[in-house]
Amino acid sequence: MKFEVYCDESQQDAFWSKSPDRAKFLLIGSLWLPAENRHVLKGSIKGLRETHGFYKEIKWHGITRRYIAFYRGLVDLFMSQGDDLRFRCIAVEGEKLDLVRFHEQDAELGFYKFYYQLLKHWILDFNEYVIFCDEKTNREADRLRVLCRTLDFSNITSTVKAVQALPSSEVALIQFCDFLLGAASARMNTTINQGSAKEEIVTMLESRLGRGQLAPTWKSEQKFNIFKINLRGGW
Repeated sequence: MKFEVYCDESQQDAFWSKSPDRAKFLLIGSLWLPAENRHVLKGSIKGLRETHGFYKEIKWHGITRRYIAFYRGLVDLFMSQGDDLRFRCIAVEGEKLDLVRFHEQDAELGFYKFYYQLLKHWILDFNEYVIFCDEKTNREADRLRVLCRTLDFSNITSTVKAVQALPSSEVALIQFCDFLLGAASARMNTTINQGSAKEEIVTMLESRLGRGQLAPTWKSEQKFNIFKINLRGGW
């Protein structure tokens, strides 16, 4: 079966900044769907835009009271797709990150190692995957090619056909990932203002998922998986 994965990241400053005001967690997110469902899902997003008169870029930071009905519709859309639309993110605790010991003092290398950890566990036997990342400038031009090759080698019975960078401003499904990742990041980094439109959206998502506040999940969680990586090892 063919799958597509749309990725985005949040709070990158947690990875390399030494500022005391930096976010606690860097998060990288991924939205997974059967490739054959892409056009239907994009059509549903287009329908929501027309219903609510929303023609801006979908972004977590863009949530306001004026457009809350549209973003509530996105939560409903995500939940209505069942396991045909799944979200997974990895949360990396910046203050525990040892770039010298594990990443050759290279924050960019470390960043893509965590991308690999995010994706490899959901690459399953006998499937084909195409992965789309938000376009960004890398110091090493071959980062995505190496990521693609490493993921492809991680499971000999599956195929990772491509890892491709696209501008998020032009890709609705990367924007959808940004929206869901923003909800996870807001809870993990405790940045939600009480009574805000964002709090209402996060609370709605948590209620629809049937759980308490968004927090690290078991590996077996299939719909909205938050993987808090243990950087110290051990049990």
